[in-house]
Amino acid sequence: MATIDSAASTGRRRTGIALVTAGTLLWSLAGFFVRLLDLDVWTVFGWRAFFGALGLLAIVAWRNGGRVDRGLAGLGPVGLLAIPVSAISMFGYIGALTFTDVANVMTIYATIPFVAAGIAFLWLGERPTRRVVVASAISFAGIAAMAASALGPSDIRGNALAFAMTVGFSFLMVLSRRHPHLQMAAINLGAAAICFVIALPLMPAVWPTPVQFLILAVFGLATNALAYVLFLTGGRHIPSGEAGLIALLDVVLGPLWVFLAFGEVPTGAALFAGVVVLGATGWYLSGLASKPPADR
Repeated sequence: MATIDSAASTGRRRTGIALVTAGTLLWSLAGFFVRLLDLDVWTVFGWRAFFGALGLLAIVAWRNGGRVDRGLAGLGPVGLLAIPVSAISMFGYIGALTFTDVANVMTIYATIPFVAAGIAFLWLGERPTRRVVVASAISFAGIAAMAASALGPSDIRGNALAFAMTVGFSFLMVLSRRHPHLQMAAINLGAAAICFVIALPLMPAVWPTPVQFLILAVFGLATNALAYVLFLTGGRHIPSGEAGLIALLDVVLGPLWVFLAFGEVPTGAALFAGVVVLGATGWYLSGLASKPPADR
């Protein structure tokens, strides 16, 4: 019996790793899609949100026995507060990828564990460990070095949007831990719908071509819906520290795809900051992975 249970546990862990890795791979393609689409930020932002909302609508329906209204009705005041935060994060993500290098965006995004720890301290009173404080200080020193070299208005704007996105995602992470009953798929569905409504009147009069619409559809469904399901489903079967380490692939692969496809070479400052942040984050998460489940 113990052998059967051990084999089942190993199988669940392998499945979890595979699903989390697949979700991370899909997320890492966001910069590639933005570069592939020769469109303005509002068009990309709006239609990605539209197709993402369609995918999230199907997910909410599936999780609630075909009753989308049941998923939305269960949000409550906290869920309604989370929707605009999620919408701001969605815009920050696409805006940042449009205005600055993908490497810059991914480096700032990698500080999520530390930003979330800061929000949890201010909001929930959770005292950060010494490991978090040290890793945070190292990471933000790397980010500061990169920001100091970003003298162009576009880079400054992109870095600011990337940080707004990071703060928003971190807030949602803390919120989901504070209120584990919340259906994050329903929250993201509401956010995507709001994003599309806001972006629609700001789009140019010229519509995307059929090929561009197809790319936008794949972009929205893959990075705004399917990646979410794969990552969260797989994350149920492996430790959070292990999932966090796998998620770091996004930070490495995102710039790699745009380099291979479009020759976008990260600046020296971005490479330095990326190494610093990835090193600090990996050191922090490896400490989590080495602890027993009860201590995480």
